[in-house]
Amino acid sequence: DLMLYDPKGSSSGSTVSCDQPFCAATYGGKLPGCTASLPCEYSVMYGDGSTTTGYFVSDSLQYNQVSGDGQTRYGNGSVTFGCGAQQGGDLGNTNQALDGIIGFGQSNTSMLSQLAAAGKVKKIFSHCLDTITGGGIFAIGEVVQPKMKSTPLIPNMPHYNVKLKSIDVGGTALQLPSHIFETGEKKGTIIDSGTTLTYLPELVYKEVMAKIFAKHQDMTFRSIQDFLCFQYHERYTLVFNTESSYN
Repeated sequence: DLMLYDPKGSSSGSTVSCDQPFCAATYGGKLPGCTASLPCEYSVMYGDGSTTTGYFVSDSLQYNQVSGDGQTRYGNGSVTFGCGAQQGGDLGNTNQALDGIIGFGQSNTSMLSQLAAAGKVKKIFSHCLDTITGGGIFAIGEVVQPKMKSTPLIPNMPHYNVKLKSIDVGGTALQLPSHIFETGEKKGTIIDSGTTLTYLPELVYKEVMAKIFAKHQDMTFRSIQDFLCFQYHERYTLVFNTESSYN
């Protein structure tokens, strides 16, 4: 069963009206026909065609804060977020429906940005996936230990864009035209924690598959749902090399 957020069930939650500063900041000014009694509404469409519409609410976010030596302490902060009234596409499908989507974008209205602006955390988050048993760790704020390798983001972009330098398949760099890595309108390399698949331009995809099947010509495809898949039991490494630094 889904555990959807219910503003009526929260003693600290409140609806954001369209005349409040948050709504004006989100839409670049006061909305036409806005009165104090009307909620600040939103509508979002994601890359896979899923949609969510609803209204903004403010409530207290509770979380565990690492205090050192593997210990945690209670933390909380007031944040404004979208309360979904209607979901479409995969978000509304019973097989892939979600309790909700947490916003960690670069804009000042994202949940992370609000917590950082209030001095609760540093404006950093880390997403570490466990590829063996599934799941993983999602950390808000700076991770001091272990020392982590970071990739700088390209500034003033609507998504988390990074500069891709090359692609290695099994230790061999693909020979690709330099323009394939350029960042611009509707092109570039995006890191998206909400996307489980790696999407590649057709040229890059063909080169990757050619490298794999050149060494493993006995592998065959089979269809699983909408995808063509192949089974592989050995270790094979696909590396995306970016501009990196240590923090």
